[in-house]
Amino acid sequence: MSQLPTFKYHPNPLKTGAFKQGEPFICECCEKETTIYYTGVLYTPEEISTLCPDCIHSGRASATFDGQFVADIEDGATISKEAQTELFKRTPSYASWQDEIWLTHCGDGCAFIDYVGWDDIKGKLDDFADLRADSSDYADDISHLEKYMHNGGDFQGYLFQCLHCHKYRLHADCS
Repeated sequence: MSQLPTFKYHPNPLKTGAFKQGEPFICECCEKETTIYYTGVLYTPEEISTLCPDCIHSGRASATFDGQFVADIEDGATISKEAQTELFKRTPSYASWQDEIWLTHCGDGCAFIDYVGWDDIKGKLDDFADLRADSSDYADDISHLEKYMHNGGDFQGYLFQCLHCHKYRLHADCS
């Protein structure tokens, strides 16, 4: 594999660590050798450890193993069936303390940008659609975000960006 496919809802999966690059492995789906492999979860009854980006991007991995890569979208969100298929069946997920929740905006899934702490987002506050750390006990208290949300810490932020209006959204969870 020489090139990583483009994932609509996860545009930089090497940067975020969803994929690693290294020694050649055999993809458990297509049985081809790959030096780029998925490090995240596939929600399936089978134990899968190595998948290539092409099998995820095409939907082959989710179909072969009857699984999905994303646990859920945020409560109350409505996105099209096409967007759901793209997100759940053909998008590498991100690692979170709890099951990952994918954020939406403007009637579509958002793009996962990166793992963040308060220091990473404090200069971008005007660019947020809202600033709630969805699903956190401290979701509406910015002082808690400011004090406790550290990248790589026990209170982790996950930065998303709307594909349409380009506003940011924040999800956070705790260990």
